[in-house]
Amino acid sequence: MGVPKPATDRYTYGQYLHWPDDVRYELIDGQAWMMAPAPNIEHQDIAGDIYFQLRQALEGAPCRVYIAPVDVRLPRGNEADEDIDTVVQPDVLLVCDPAKIDRRGVRGAPDWVVEVLSPSTAARDQIAKRRIYERAGVREYWLVHPTDRTLTMHRLVDGRYGIPEMSELKGETALHILPQVSIAWDALVARLPPVEP
Repeated sequence: MGVPKPATDRYTYGQYLHWPDDVRYELIDGQAWMMAPAPNIEHQDIAGDIYFQLRQALEGAPCRVYIAPVDVRLPRGNEADEDIDTVVQPDVLLVCDPAKIDRRGVRGAPDWVVEVLSPSTAARDQIAKRRIYERAGVREYWLVHPTDRTLTMHRLVDGRYGIPEMSELKGETALHILPQVSIAWDALVARLPPVEP
């Protein structure tokens, strides 16, 4: 069953709530994007390991870490939930303000977001989502490239993402917003299947 077509060709969270549960979508500026079928095992291993490491590191801390699927509603102002036109499901996210968390998920910008790139979503993650995360005020946005074994990090400075920092998935990478917390890559990368030529 497909998404019902709105009269304005623009969707809102209110409409999104009534869509079938068997297909997942994200809304970006009112446009519906069907989520890819179940990600490959490499994608799940990376996202799961990042979540696990953060969950352990933040035990007892006020910050909460989540793994997809969790709806993140990104309002442009004070509009009601039903009128929000951007709802995403980052692979891993960190929220340090408990007021942003409710039964529906998260309303407002997470402090930190990770997207694990896959061929079907890479362009959207690197362009459209980067733009909306910047606009919403996500303080740190990481893109993990499983094939290249690289990490691209965007940090919000004066409301903008500057030049991204890139590194290999080696050693440890500290979160800029929580420098005492880092992600260890070596054991994770060693478990991943070899990169196919």
